[in-house]
Amino acid sequence: MFGLFGLLAALAACAAEAPRSLIFATTTSVEDSGLLAELLPDFTRETGIEVRVVAVGSGAALRMGREGNADLLLSHAPAAELELLRQGVIRSRIPIMENHFVIVGPPEDPAGVAGAGSATAALARIRAARAPWVGRGDDSGTHRKEQTLWRAAGFDPEETWEGFTSTGTGMGLSLQVAGERRAYLLSDLGTFLAFRERTGLAALSKAEEALRNEYSLLRPDPGRFPGRIQDEAAGALQAYLTRADVQARIGEFGRERFGRALFVPLLASRHD
Repeated sequence: MFGLFGLLAALAACAAEAPRSLIFATTTSVEDSGLLAELLPDFTRETGIEVRVVAVGSGAALRMGREGNADLLLSHAPAAELELLRQGVIRSRIPIMENHFVIVGPPEDPAGVAGAGSATAALARIRAARAPWVGRGDDSGTHRKEQTLWRAAGFDPEETWEGFTSTGTGMGLSLQVAGERRAYLLSDLGTFLAFRERTGLAALSKAEEALRNEYSLLRPDPGRFPGRIQDEAAGALQAYLTRADVQARIGEFGRERFGRALFVPLLASRHD
């Protein structure tokens, strides 16, 4: 009998010592910028929780959350996020940082984008010139913003022309395709700066409210997916990313390399 109790105690001890992990579904732009590689190793050292990052477009990340296939989400598709919150699929949504989208293209700027007064006017110039354009085409937050801007400019976002290319892939690869084709593209600021030297592209648009890009943490409701969501581990990562010192690190990320921060923290004054 003692042997059985001893075995059970040993198994319990092993389970307690087993490394915990969680699945973090995140937009490719945050992964491609290098921010997660900067922050997550320290989280694992502090907590012992391994973070398995699945970098996909925001649409795919939100589907993972809807289906209970991720423990925590980081997305930049506000309308879709708020709908999941309304439906009760996610229990909380916390905006943690922002930057802005930029229209980038070859420095020689054959369509005259830099002289346009707004993002929609810039797209109208690109369309009128039938200039090369690279779209994401992957239901990501960036792709959804592209579609919104094309509609605002008076065009059908599904309408293409000879110079139009849809990559169906992430931000980093899409930037590289645009660089190779000397094409225009919509990018988040962070990934553009991280890939600028590799692509030779230039930022041609100016910051405006229509190009604001907000990133939020979303926690799926574990009650909807019994036994599938690592809610405690997800809560620990959420607490880490919203902590004042980590928010300060987000606000400094990229400054040394690029001369400017890639993201603006939204909870910098929070104290946990």
